[in-house]
Amino acid sequence: MSNVSYYTEEGLKKLREELDHLRDVERPKASQAIAEARDKGDLSENAEYDAAKEAQGLLEMRISKMEETLSNARLIDESQLDTSKVLVLSTVKLRNQQNGMEMSYTLVAESEADLKSGKISVSSPIGKGLLGKEVGDVAEITVPNGTIKFDILEITRS
Repeated sequence: MSNVSYYTEEGLKKLREELDHLRDVERPKASQAIAEARDKGDLSENAEYDAAKEAQGLLEMRISKMEETLSNARLIDESQLDTSKVLVLSTVKLRNQQNGMEMSYTLVAESEADLKSGKISVSSPIGKGLLGKEVGDVAEITVPNGTIKFDILEITRS
C-alpha cells in the first residue's frame, strides 16, 4: 500500500537533490571503498571489506526508500487551496487559552517540518488538531503532558 505525501515545490526539489547526491556521489564512494578493501587481500578476515559492504547495503536501502517516497510524492498546488480553513501550507496564528501566548505555525509535510522556522508537520499532534479548523474555532489538542486549547485567530497561505 502506497503512502502518498504532499510537498511544496521547495520540499520536492530538496528531496530530489538529496536522492541525486546519494546516487551520484555517495554510491560511487561506497563502490570505491569496497574496491580498496578488496585489494587489501583475504576477504574472509577483512573487517574493512565487511564494513564497506554493510555501508553500501545501508546506502542502497536509503536510496530505495527515497525513490519510493518520491514516487508517492504529490506537489501541492497552492493556488487551489481553500483559505477558510486550516490545511497543509496554512499559516495559522494561535492563542494559547491558558497563558494567552500567541504563536504562528505553518503546516507542512513531515519531511519539511522545522520548528525553528515555525514549520510543523501536519502529522504532529498540533498539526492534526489544527487541520480543518476555521478562524474563531477552538482547537483542543492532546499533547504528551495534557490538553491545550488554542483559539484560531488567523489563517493565511504561506
